[in-house]
Amino acid sequence: MRVYGDRRSGNCLKVAYTADRLGIGYDWTDVDLSKGETRTEAFLTMNPAGQVPVVVLDDGRPLAQSNAIIRYLARDSALLPADAYEQAKVDELLFWEQYSHEPYVAVCRYHMVYLGRTAAERDADKVARGEKAIDFLERALTGRTWLVGDHMSVADISLLAYTRLAPEGGFDLSARPAVTDWIARCEAELGLSPLAHAA
Repeated sequence: MRVYGDRRSGNCLKVAYTADRLGIGYDWTDVDLSKGETRTEAFLTMNPAGQVPVVVLDDGRPLAQSNAIIRYLARDSALLPADAYEQAKVDELLFWEQYSHEPYVAVCRYHMVYLGRTAAERDADKVARGEKAIDFLERALTGRTWLVGDHMSVADISLLAYTRLAPEGGFDLSARPAVTDWIARCEAELGLSPLAHAA
């Protein structure tokens, strides 16, 4: 399997976290968005949407959209519950992550990390919606170890990617103990070193 992605992107990190956790081998090809590398004819043949990540499976078939990729990789593993209802609860969070979390938390980070804006220069609406998303996670994780069931799932991996990086987008996680404890559990489970800003 070959992964085309940007190692600074949470959406791309989801794929690495999942593959590494499951011991799935892959080759990584760095894609530089700032140089228009997602707009080349070769890239658009793999993913007409012109977005990373994209994986090309061993048989040559491409697959895009981070949550679709990690769900595919996790099939028949402990990262995807066997129970149909719990699978649906995982999907519920995967869809929520892309609609109500990533567009705000990740975009604020993009503005600061990629575009060099200050926290004060962030879009106020995106900040408010990002704070609301992180508060939702705090409530969802209060009294729970994992988001769905009794083990880490792809729901945790999907939401970890940009939540873990949220301080780079100007979000303060220190008042969200359930979230910060969950991040530490996820990091331990995935063998990730804690980020300096989260220490």
